[in-house]
Amino acid sequence: MLKHNFGASMSAVIKTPEEIEKMRIAGRLAADVLEMIEPHVVPGVTTEELNTICHNYIVDVQKAIPAPLNYHGFPKSICTSVNHVICHGIPNDKPLKDGDSVNIDVTVIKDGYHGDTSKMFHVGTPNIQGKRLAEVTQESLYLAIKMVKPGVRLGDIGAAIQKYAESFNYSIVREYCGHGIGSEFHEEPQVMHYGKPGTGETLQAGMCLTIEPMVNAGKRQCKLLKDEWTVVTKDRSLSAQWEHTLLVTENGVEILTLRSDDTIDRIIQH
Repeated sequence: MLKHNFGASMSAVIKTPEEIEKMRIAGRLAADVLEMIEPHVVPGVTTEELNTICHNYIVDVQKAIPAPLNYHGFPKSICTSVNHVICHGIPNDKPLKDGDSVNIDVTVIKDGYHGDTSKMFHVGTPNIQGKRLAEVTQESLYLAIKMVKPGVRLGDIGAAIQKYAESFNYSIVREYCGHGIGSEFHEEPQVMHYGKPGTGETLQAGMCLTIEPMVNAGKRQCKLLKDEWTVVTKDRSLSAQWEHTLLVTENGVEILTLRSDDTIDRIIQH
């Protein structure tokens, strides 16, 4: 995800039909990585081991490129954000424990185009608080996706996510946001997960973007660790995130990173 730049311009890239087809392929591959890794997320596994499995799958099986690796110096092929880590967690040798929650964030490059997605995994027996936080965060993403169509403004989407999460006394991380995506990992527009209705860029058919709400069980404030990547909740409360790459179609939205475990079909018409 993108570090929010409050001074950024707002000029989205409209994709051609050929580019959209490449985005569909990259999105499908990213979703496949998350489906592939699920059985490996068990107590005792390290996030470094998960990183290796994902890297080898992307490179050897998918014949694709893991976008995070060496991106501005990021040292691994996926992001693994455990418990109170909000985003950009670096895989390491610490084993996951029963009850941990971990977000795995995958971005693949195929034929020059990016697919970007993440989901929450519960290790062993889910922590009740972590499971509820993850459910609400996913519901806020689904609520936002359902709104996506030409003519809708990004402020309306951000406001809806914020209102939903805050109705559970959770908080929205403000410093990091979703983004346009295509041949570049991070393109305009920036996609806030909070905001005011009636503001922000207007969605147009052919835009590709990520929505990826980061929701904290406690306060919204975050802290960047000394590795200059890992972002944690300042109060050490749990955090959750889900992400999809989306295409704005002529009359709605196509989820380019849809997984077999997604339940969004119940609330969205394709």
